Amino acid sequence: MSTPLSHIRNFSIVAHIDHGKSTLSDRLIQETGGLTAREMKEQVLDSMDIERERGITIKAQTVRLNYTADDGESYVLNLMDTPGHVDFAYEVSRSLAACEGSILVVDASQGVEAQTLANVYQAIEHDHEIVPVLNKVDLPAAEPDRVRQQIEDVIGIDATDAVEASAKTGLGIHEVLQAIVTRLPPPKGDPTAPLKALLVDAWYDAYLGVVVLVRVFDGVLKAGAQIRMMQTGATYKIDKIGVFEPKAVDVAALGPGEIGFITAQIKEVADAAVGETITEERRQAAHAFPGFKPVQPVVFCGLYPVDAADFEDLRAAVGRLRLNDASFTYEMETSAALGFGFRCGFLGLLHLEIVQERLTREFNLDLIATAPSVIYRVTLTDGEVIELHNPADLPDVVRIASIAEPWIRATIFTPDDYLGAVIKLCQDRRGEQKELSYVGARAMVVYDLPLNEVVFDFYDRLKSISKGYASFDYQISDYRTGDLVKMSILVNSEPVDALSMLVHRARAETRGRGMVEKMKELIPPHLFVIPIQAAIGGKIIARETVRALRKDVTAKCYGGDATRKRKLLDKQKEGKKKMRQFGKVEIPQEAFIAALKMDD
Repeated sequence: MSTPLSHIRNFSIVAHIDHGKSTLSDRLIQETGGLTAREMKEQVLDSMDIERERGITIKAQTVRLNYTADDGESYVLNLMDTPGHVDFAYEVSRSLAACEGSILVVDASQGVEAQTLANVYQAIEHDHEIVPVLNKVDLPAAEPDRVRQQIEDVIGIDATDAVEASAKTGLGIHEVLQAIVTRLPPPKGDPTAPLKALLVDAWYDAYLGVVVLVRVFDGVLKAGAQIRMMQTGATYKIDKIGVFEPKAVDVAALGPGEIGFITAQIKEVADAAVGETITEERRQAAHAFPGFKPVQPVVFCGLYPVDAADFEDLRAAVGRLRLNDASFTYEMETSAALGFGFRCGFLGLLHLEIVQERLTREFNLDLIATAPSVIYRVTLTDGEVIELHNPADLPDVVRIASIAEPWIRATIFTPDDYLGAVIKLCQDRRGEQKELSYVGARAMVVYDLPLNEVVFDFYDRLKSISKGYASFDYQISDYRTGDLVKMSILVNSEPVDALSMLVHRARAETRGRGMVEKMKELIPPHLFVIPIQAAIGGKIIARETVRALRKDVTAKCYGGDATRKRKLLDKQKEGKKKMRQFGKVEIPQEAFIAALKMDD
C-alpha cells in the first residue's frame, strides 16, 4: 500500500556554502534511522571524493526517510540536499521543482550571505513554503536573535518561529523534523489520472546503464510499464523502480508525490534530458511540464594532453565525464603550440577546476588548460552575427563591425572594513555600481561587471582582500558592445595561439606587460636571445627579452695568442645567428599554467 498523500513531504535544503546543509542531512538520516550507527559517516550524501575533500556539494542528492511524528502518525520525507555554490545553481533549481517546501539553513554566527539570497529567491519562485533553521547555535559567536532579524529584513520572510539547531551536536533536530511535518504542505496529485512524472536528474551507472530520478505528480509508475518521453517522443520499458533510503531499495510502484529512481535500458544520459515529462505510452498526459531552460556554458577553455600520445585517452575520458555531467560540453580543436585537444564549456570557474581535477584523478591524465574565455558575439560588416568561443578564431579586423561581451549582475556581501577594497576591485574590473545598502554591520553591494574580467581570478582576489569574509553570487544579465581587441603573445616572433585573448583596449597594455614579464621569468634561457612580445594586430605593445645562455668556448685555451680566442668567439657568434634563425623555443608546461593565472 503506498503512503497517503497527506503523509508525504517533499523538501530541499537550501543555504549558502558551508552553512551546514550536508551535516543537517546526516543528522536527519540518523534521527529517522535511515542508516545504522555503523554505516553512518560524515557527509553521507557527498559521494564523490572531491566533494568530501573540498567539503562542498556538487551533485544534488535525494534520500527517502521514514519518520514517526509525535502524534504517532508515520510520514515519508523526501529530502534533497542541494549544492550552495554559484556554479551549480542549476542543480538547485531542478531539485526545487520536485519539492513543495524548503528548509532554509542560515549560519547563526555568519548570518545571511549572497548565496542564501539567490537560493531562497529560487525557492520563492517555485512557490515553496519556507522553514528557516538557524544552524550552529552552539558556537560561541552565534547570535540567533540578530540573524532572525536579518532574515526578516533582507529576505522578507517571517523568522519568529525559526528553529534553532546545531547539526554538529544534534541539538534541535527533532524540532526540525516536527516543523517539516507540521509546517510544510503535502503534495497534490491524482492516482487515477494518466501518468505524469518529472525527470529530475539522470546519471550513468556501469551496471544498470542510465539511472533516472523522477518525481511523480499524477498517476502511478509501475515496473514493466511502457513509458514515453513527451519532448523527444522516445519510448522505453521500465526494468526496475526504487527509492534511496540512502541505500537503493526496490519498490513495485511510485504513486503521486513520491520521488524515486527508474532504469529503462536508456543508453545515454543525453537521451534523458532533465526537465523531461514522462508519461504512459497507452494513456498519455494532456500537457507536458514546461521543462527547465537548457544549461548554457559560460566559460570556455581548451584542454590538451601534456603528452600528445594521450589524446585518445583524453577523448575517452571527456566522453565518460559527459555521461554524468550534462552541463559540460566539448568539441575537438587543434592548436599549433599544443597539438590536438578539446574546447570545453563550463558553468563557471569552480566547475572548470572540478572537471579538470576529475580528469586528472579518475583517468590519470596530465592536462594543460588554455586561458578561460567567455562567449563573445561578433557582428561582421555584412550583418552576420557569430558566437566566438576561442579568441584564436577571431575573424580579420576589417570584417568586424562590433564585438559584444556578456555582463553579469553580481551581489557581494562584505564586512564594512573591507568595503573600500571590494569597491576598488570592482572598479578595476570595469564594474558599474548599481546599489549599496547595509544589513547590520555588513554591506551589500550590487555591481554590473563584464564576465571576462570575472572568470580569471575575481573570486580568489575577492576572498583574499576580504580575508575570506566576502560572499559573491552572480547571474548573467545581458550582452554589451565593448572596445575589445585581440592580444597575441609572440615568442621568438612566432604567435603562441594558446595564449591569445580578447581584452578591453584600456586594459590591453597592462595585461600584455604583465604577461610578457611573467613569460620572461618562466621560459628558460636558450643558446640564443628570445624576444617575447605582446601585440595587438601589427602593433607591439610590450616586450621582454630572455638573454642567451653563454657557453664558455674559450675554456680550453690556456694562454697563447689573443687572436685564437677571438677566432673561437667569432665562430660561436656565427653559430648563434644560424641557431636564432632555426631556433625552436621550448616553453615548459608550468609557463603556460602560470601565465594564465594573471593579476596576482
